Amino acid sequence: MAQQNTGASQLAKLTRPGALNGGTDPRALYLKLFSGEMFKGFQHNAIARDLVMKRTLKNGKSLQFIYTGHTKAEFHTPGNSIMGNSDGAPPVAEKTITCDDLLISSAFVYELDETLAHYELRGEISKKIGYALAQKYDRLIFRSIARGARAASPVSKTNFVEPGGTQIRVGTGNATNAYDAALLVSAFYDAAAALDEKGVSSDGRVAVLNPRQYYSLINTVSSGVITSGLINRDAQGTALQSGQGVVEIAGIKIYKSMNIPFFSTYGTKYGSASATNPGITSPTNVGSFVGEAVEDAAADVTGINNEYGEETEFANSCGLIFQKEAAGVVEAIGPQVQVTSGDVSVVYQGDVILGRMAMGADYLNPAACVELLAGAAVGSSGNAAF
Repeated sequence: MAQQNTGASQLAKLTRPGALNGGTDPRALYLKLFSGEMFKGFQHNAIARDLVMKRTLKNGKSLQFIYTGHTKAEFHTPGNSIMGNSDGAPPVAEKTITCDDLLISSAFVYELDETLAHYELRGEISKKIGYALAQKYDRLIFRSIARGARAASPVSKTNFVEPGGTQIRVGTGNATNAYDAALLVSAFYDAAAALDEKGVSSDGRVAVLNPRQYYSLINTVSSGVITSGLINRDAQGTALQSGQGVVEIAGIKIYKSMNIPFFSTYGTKYGSASATNPGITSPTNVGSFVGEAVEDAAADVTGINNEYGEETEFANSCGLIFQKEAAGVVEAIGPQVQVTSGDVSVVYQGDVILGRMAMGADYLNPAACVELLAGAAVGSSGNAAF
């Protein structure tokens, strides 16, 4: 058996393209490349991160968000000392969000497979890991907002009634109404009015629909249901095709996502029309990741320290409209990537690529949360307040 010279002098002569400035770590630059690919995958797919209140968590397991209720103005009586409003307003409450357990996605890359592959394997795997983390991230936040739409205000001081969440039914028929553009537009205006009535800021109002709802709105522009003023003219004619054409309805900017709870699935649901199915025929060959069932993510599930609800709680949910204060997310560890090296790589002749993050989410101000429902009345089984 041939001997392999692994002396320090021999290794020093080798050119290692992954070493930083000829350093001792032969994979220093690779790690940065993989990290960039993973982070790009996360950023391109996580839309909720910039739509809610995000805080960094350090030196603790949870973070408190302060909620301040309304106060009022009153006339001053000359000679009276000013010691705050006579009714003790504004009332203050807090919402605590705890960091869930470490969220990970990983893959093992066998070195020989990587050598024989005619494509850049690690970068592709890193992007898919970023996608997986983004998917879970958005799903937890969207579930929190849906729960907030059914919750009362955190302020419970006597004689102070603060507004809670809002649920709006799209149409009065079965679940097929979820795709009716005219009914969706009407629901948007109802939601905007409700947010105005509850004193929610108009800054940062957004909606998240599933892709078919989004394109249904775009497809009806020519019919006059949606006016041309809602089209992004800066896109120079590509707006309708790109899926970025609808700017806003009633001051609410619209996003599309496959991660919203949609009739107890994520993003879309196929099958015959009913009270809990919008009746869309499957395009076939959709794979196992399209229309995944909403899983149990209650606080008693291992790894979860907040309450994201059970699968049965989203039977008629079909969209979200909210303002930035609707929910909060804490991050103890932002999206990161780790790669094994050294002796571990030698023993297993490959590397584990690990994406990780530590976060937690919950609703903050229920008044800023609106849940769209179809096929069942507001407050019915599966849509009731918690």
